[in-house]
Amino acid sequence: MDYSVANHLIYLGISIAVTIWVAQTLHKNGRVFLVDAFRREDLADSVNHLLVVGFYLVNIGFVALGVRIWAHAETMSGVIEAVSTKVGVVLLVLGMMHFFN
Repeated sequence: MDYSVANHLIYLGISIAVTIWVAQTLHKNGRVFLVDAFRREDLADSVNHLLVVGFYLVNIGFVALGVRIWAHAETMSGVIEAVSTKVGVVLLVLGMMHFFN
């Protein structure tokens, strides 16, 4: 039995949910930093929004490209291994993007 569809759906669900959660957290907590840096709330809010949009585009694009990698899973344990590997890569990329940003 081929579990590729389950593999893709679980991977996309977890990865997009984590991306949304991280983006909302960065948006909320980053605003305080940007207001302090720019000394203007309107400019800080605009920059913060642009950063979040860019974050979504890069990360969801990366997640979408990752669907094809390790796509074939014949057992449920294969699905778990593939999903955990792919989600782990997404988490590492999210962490690196946040750290270097």
